[in-house]
Amino acid sequence: MSQKNLKEHFLLDPEIIFLNHGSFGATPKPVLETYHDWQQRLEENPVKFLDRDIKLYFRNAREALGEYLNADPDNLVYIPNVTYAVNAIAGSLRLGPEDEILATDHEYGACDKTWTYHSQRSGAKYIRQPIPLPITSQEEILECMWLSVTSRTKLIFMSHITSPTAQIFPVKSICERARENGILTMVDGAHAPGQIPVDLMDLNADFYSGNCHKWLMAPNGSAFLYAHPDAQYLIKPLIISWGWHADQHFTTGSVFLDYLQWLGTTDPSAYFSVPAAIEFQKQNDWWKVQKNCHALARQAAERINTLTGAPSLYQVAEPFKQQMASALLPQNVDVRSLQAHLYHQYRIEIPCLDWGGQKLIRISVQGYNNPEDIDVLLNAMKDIIPEDHNRW
Repeated sequence: MSQKNLKEHFLLDPEIIFLNHGSFGATPKPVLETYHDWQQRLEENPVKFLDRDIKLYFRNAREALGEYLNADPDNLVYIPNVTYAVNAIAGSLRLGPEDEILATDHEYGACDKTWTYHSQRSGAKYIRQPIPLPITSQEEILECMWLSVTSRTKLIFMSHITSPTAQIFPVKSICERARENGILTMVDGAHAPGQIPVDLMDLNADFYSGNCHKWLMAPNGSAFLYAHPDAQYLIKPLIISWGWHADQHFTTGSVFLDYLQWLGTTDPSAYFSVPAAIEFQKQNDWWKVQKNCHALARQAAERINTLTGAPSLYQVAEPFKQQMASALLPQNVDVRSLQAHLYHQYRIEIPCLDWGGQKLIRISVQGYNNPEDIDVLLNAMKDIIPEDHNRW
């Protein structure tokens, strides 16, 4: 299937060059049709849908997702987004002044705020271990992370693919070492499902949460939380509803699912559309699409590096690559003005950000993008970036 045909599957404004799939995703038309079908089914008989049939619908949706992620469906629960999952876990842990939560300085802002809030409230210490860029090996990340591990480390929180810097972290190795040392792990996989292979049995994290509405391209508000069977007893309900001390009508047979699945009256149509998103990618050879998108993202970052004279942030060869890439910008660039100018003047939707004192532009490439989109971006940047850009 050609790139042109792939673009026809999306409702994106044809006047916009959309290089920001990583922020909120975009859902293909066939998946949206399934989503609307679920919503119509709900409206036809809300009582039957939400009271009598919903348990089976959840089960079927979890089974499809479990097969996709290589996880027991009873260890997966649908939630609105990864931030919700982080709040659920942070709120469940009995943190105290003797505890430390270890993360990196690459974490997503909302999750970082969540750990900061709960640490300040409990007296625990929240540590952001710096991971300098560029990274030269995955082992370097592991050893760098372990510099801040102490006997008080209760949980290690890390991204699978980082949001601002678009780096893949060695979560499997970190989870293995943490388990050997009796330390809990939670992985922020917001950007992973649909962008790189995710095998939850192989990763063996205590908690892993991923968004389905980003790279898996399900409707907005669909995500999941995986909890290892040995760690499920730690989880407390984030919202007290029918799942707490559930009776025979509501219980799934799993306290983990009961606590997080029953939230009162909500529209679960986005969750039930996830199998359709998985099927859409299967039908369109999405791993081939992903490979092409990765190559285009890397080329875009390299061309920006050539333009600015900045060093590459990618010096590690891995068997599977992401569809996002970040590139350094000159220090004298105002990132907010640059982002606004690219949008208003050139109709390019792309994030520019300040991370740890460094200026970055993050390119997301999805199946609806093509090389011409990157050409427009580079030509625009040539017009905007000042001549005295070489300040590294």
